[in-house]
Amino acid sequence: MKPHTSKPTRLFKRLARAGAALLLILVVAVAINTARQGSRQLDVAPAPAITVNEPAVIEALAGAVRLRTIADRKNPDASADQFRRFHEFLAQRFPRVHATLKRETVSNYSLLYTWEGTDKNAKPIALMAHQDVVPIAPGTESNWQEAPFDGIVKDGFVWGRGAWDDKSNLVSQLSAIEQLITEGFQPRQTIYLVFGHDEEVGGTQGAAKVVKVLQQRGVKLDFVIDEGLLITEGVMPGLDKPVALIGIAEKGYLSVEIKATATPGHSSMPSQGEGAIAMMSAALRRLDGEQLPAGLRGVAREMFENIAPEMSGFQRVALSNLWLLGPVVQRQLEKKASTNAMLRTTTALTVVHAGEKDNVLPGEAHATVNFRLLPGDTREHVMAHVKSKAGDGFELVALPGSAEPSPISPTQSPSYQLLNQTVRSLFPGTIVSPGLMIGATDSRHFAPISEHIYRFSPVRAKPEDLSRFHGTNERISTANLMELVRFYHQLIRNASQ
Repeated sequence: MKPHTSKPTRLFKRLARAGAALLLILVVAVAINTARQGSRQLDVAPAPAITVNEPAVIEALAGAVRLRTIADRKNPDASADQFRRFHEFLAQRFPRVHATLKRETVSNYSLLYTWEGTDKNAKPIALMAHQDVVPIAPGTESNWQEAPFDGIVKDGFVWGRGAWDDKSNLVSQLSAIEQLITEGFQPRQTIYLVFGHDEEVGGTQGAAKVVKVLQQRGVKLDFVIDEGLLITEGVMPGLDKPVALIGIAEKGYLSVEIKATATPGHSSMPSQGEGAIAMMSAALRRLDGEQLPAGLRGVAREMFENIAPEMSGFQRVALSNLWLLGPVVQRQLEKKASTNAMLRTTTALTVVHAGEKDNVLPGEAHATVNFRLLPGDTREHVMAHVKSKAGDGFELVALPGSAEPSPISPTQSPSYQLLNQTVRSLFPGTIVSPGLMIGATDSRHFAPISEHIYRFSPVRAKPEDLSRFHGTNERISTANLMELVRFYHQLIRNASQ
């Protein structure tokens, strides 16, 4: 006699079999989908080798570093003599450029060069860099291995403020064009060089004014290349090859000042939770703890889908199947500050002021909260978010200098493919992918005159190098500096084809 099997047991077994079958189907689907994700990297022949005048380029950058072209938001003329000396230095170092290109000064210190093309019907392009540098953080001068403005060349590096950001790009562009002129080259389309003087404080008097000049002349640009993302090595988990990220958009910027008002009084008789500091603390806690939502979408999703086939292990599986594993991947990315910033409009509590005396309850508390806006968000949306989280009883003021996120430049355009091909031809084995610039550049001012703005510097960076950006011991290797010159030399030649 067969043992009796209850209906619930039979149902459970059927459900278990169905679940196992469903799991098997998912595993097979994930495996097939992962295998189907072939490489999206272009197969490009190596670029022709060129010989660069290495000593001249190195000394040009070292000399540029020695000039303290520090931008000052409050006093635009604070470094006037240094900027003028820098302009004279460039004219001496690059005589063929200054004999061939037209040079104009905008807003006293920004430089606009025009290299006329042979085809008047071809849309012009712009290469950008900036002359200004950030100051040295007070008290850190002794931490530098080489004095920050001595322009020392040592151990295969040019050391000093601006060696990376951004005089390396400026000097490399001029060096490449100096060499091209020597070779008898003429560009097909007109090329503009735009070297702003106040990028580090917003670019409103430099690049923004250059755009106004070009608009008055009816100029529309085919594409713009500015500083931005880099060639990183060992920065992205799951990748053992260098990765060149090309910034196709940059985040917006908004700082909001929050003011809380309460009745001042003596500290011996405080009202719990009703003082200005208590009110402000609660509001800031809500803003920091209940940030705008993250999402694996837009530029970030395109980047991860593009590099997924180049990864190994679980990273490849997860990023190749975001349709299924997207929530898991997103939670992991949110845990790290650098990747979290790619997924959401970030909230940073940056300034707090309240009180003057230890036994007095202040009548006011002030705080500043900085937001970096993800493409798709707006300043209006963020202000509404601040109001909802802060609650009633607060005065909110959007501080000057805010900007909406930039438009997203297309990756299917000929200009992006040109940049992609140039990188692949000069840096064999390097993975090229679009990325999101989480900081701000001068190029955002060019949106009115170009739909194709790309933020990329062929500067090599390992994890230990990232702290040098705007930090102590800024430097660039002389070998990498030569790669920058070759990059701009090849990019200009490719654009003319």
